[in-house]
Amino acid sequence: MDSTTVKKLLRRVHPVALLSGLLLVALIMMNAATQNSDRFGNLYSLLLLINLIGIVLMLVLIGTNVYKLATQYREGAIGSRLTLRLFSMTVVIAIVPVLVVFFFSLQAINRGIDSWFDVRVEKALDDALLLGRTSLDAIKQDLVSKTHDMAAELSGTSTRLAAPTLNLLREQYTLGEISLFDQDGLVIASSSQEGLEADTLLPDSPGEAIRSQIRRGLSYANLDPVAGGELQLRVVVPVYSRDVGVADRILQVLQPLPTRYANLGESVQSAFAEYEKLVYLRGPLKFGFTLTLSLVALITILIALWASIFAARRLVRPIRDLAQGTAAVADGDYRKRLPVPGNDELGVLVKSFNEMTERIHRAQTEIKRGQREAEVQRTYLETVLTHLSSGVLSFDTRGNLRTYNTVANDILGVDLEPGIGRRLGWIVETEPRLIPFEDVLSHHMENGSPDWQSEVVLQDGANRTVLMLRGTRLPGLRGRHGGYVLVFDDVTTMIQAQRDAAWSEVARRLAHEIKNPLTPIQLSAERIRYKCMDSLPDKERETLDRSTRTIVDQVEALKSMVNAFSNYARPPQIQATPLNLNTLIRDVADMYRGKSGKGLPIELELDEALPDIKADSGRLRQVLHNLITNSQDALAETKSPEIRIETRLNGKSEHHYLELVVEDNGPGFPELMMDRLFEPYATDKEKGSGLGLAIVKKIVEEHSGSLSADNTGHGARVEIRLPIAQIGVTPEQKQEKRA
Repeated sequence: MDSTTVKKLLRRVHPVALLSGLLLVALIMMNAATQNSDRFGNLYSLLLLINLIGIVLMLVLIGTNVYKLATQYREGAIGSRLTLRLFSMTVVIAIVPVLVVFFFSLQAINRGIDSWFDVRVEKALDDALLLGRTSLDAIKQDLVSKTHDMAAELSGTSTRLAAPTLNLLREQYTLGEISLFDQDGLVIASSSQEGLEADTLLPDSPGEAIRSQIRRGLSYANLDPVAGGELQLRVVVPVYSRDVGVADRILQVLQPLPTRYANLGESVQSAFAEYEKLVYLRGPLKFGFTLTLSLVALITILIALWASIFAARRLVRPIRDLAQGTAAVADGDYRKRLPVPGNDELGVLVKSFNEMTERIHRAQTEIKRGQREAEVQRTYLETVLTHLSSGVLSFDTRGNLRTYNTVANDILGVDLEPGIGRRLGWIVETEPRLIPFEDVLSHHMENGSPDWQSEVVLQDGANRTVLMLRGTRLPGLRGRHGGYVLVFDDVTTMIQAQRDAAWSEVARRLAHEIKNPLTPIQLSAERIRYKCMDSLPDKERETLDRSTRTIVDQVEALKSMVNAFSNYARPPQIQATPLNLNTLIRDVADMYRGKSGKGLPIELELDEALPDIKADSGRLRQVLHNLITNSQDALAETKSPEIRIETRLNGKSEHHYLELVVEDNGPGFPELMMDRLFEPYATDKEKGSGLGLAIVKKIVEEHSGSLSADNTGHGARVEIRLPIAQIGVTPEQKQEKRA
């Protein structure tokens, strides 16, 4: 047994050793106290204190051990059931004999102490005291009766005749002293056995409490001690006056008891007090023996209970440790090591357990290392998928959705989380616009296409989205089919950009090819008109004039169209300067309002709180001209034409943007052209070039803005959003402002 085990054992044993020492001290002192009753009184408090300390410590030890055991049993701790079974057996074996011995020992002690005292003597002393009290009560009642008789005689006696009357009454009734007082306790007259006059020596006046009792119509009678150890009876009664106008008085009688009465009473009282003193020790003796015996019984029970718990725990501990270790291994803790209790069979079992857990721990470490590497790869793959600009979907062999990335949600415009573990057909129930997407995907998956690529067009009203789908069949174990992965991109913007680039190239070439011969044609027509106009007859002259004018007008129209081509094909050269959009709108609107008479009715709803933006004023002026011109052309046949231009600030925090809205009450945009409004040469006008809105879109995008167009039910509406640039604020200053 090593030093650590010894220390643990001593820490568990020392409470019992302490209680055993207290028990020994208490027994020694109790033995000395029972042999010497005088010494018992001095040791009683100390013995009581020691016994109380012993009881408290025992209760603490018992309660602590029982509470721990009960807690372990309720929690289902391993080994607690076996420990509780051993503990219960010890309780029955230890407590029952101790209680039997305790009961009979207590009975024997009580009978032994009671035999020390004669009950008949105690009864005789009680009778003697009762007899003395009865005799005194008879004497007192007789004196009270005589005093009332004397008070009746004095009720009609005047104050002047009070003293002689008191002398006669004292001698008649053989009294020691008789006195008459007024209501305030002042002496009126007095007479005593010594024959002294009332005016030479004041008698003992009744106190305020006695006078208060007399004023309430009551009498007072009591036995008072006097000097020399003698006793006297004091009786005080009221004297009611018969004469009107004379106040009531107080009569006091003092009658000494005979000396033999006092001696006999004192003798009986002294004997009884001595006996009571002896009887007083009987209770403490019984209590002390009972307490000591109880202490012995409790400590004996404690030792038995503690020993049973200690032995049961030491016996069960190796089994409990082994069971806990097995449970830990079952929960995945393969680093559990158990202390080897010894070299016996149980020790060999514990050693084998430790070797087994060590091998499992090494194997588990290797498995966790592989899992961590797989988790790193999975995290890496998820990170890549999250930051991809393409949507990614993976399916199992039955076509059920397994994983997706957030970009897939954004492109499809739906939340795919509810579809995990389901076929993608559910999506068309809530989003019919995705039917082409689901049809293409289901077709290739059902046909088992290993690698495929397809373009899908999703139509949602006027919105048209083009998706490029690429699917691949995943390899499975042993060459089996492992599911599908689908990668798709929204190529709408890219296709539109390609189309815009192609149209820009077409416009550039057309402008170049058409513009070159226009000037010679115009000059040639004007020269022919100038040279031949005067030499021709009137009829031919009119024909020549009309023809040359037509050529010149058409050339001017072609020049306007070529300029539009040039503007559309021209690369962006934005010269951004601080600009107040409201001021620009007012200038353009005033120009249109001033045309031909009343002018064009334009209603302005401008947000005066708009901040300045950085923009090219010339390019934005062209945007306004194109939009107002389109509205003006659309309102040509409208009876009450109206154009409304509105500006407002929108957005949150630092992501503010300006909104510019142009509305009219014309026929609106043709429904068949809603998805091609901003494409070049898309127009329903006979003489339109189809570049107005295309140029507007290009200029807005050059300013990092966006635009949209739709019909409001009572006309057309174009909405432009332009970001706000803080004038004169650098990116570093913006960062400091945020901080």
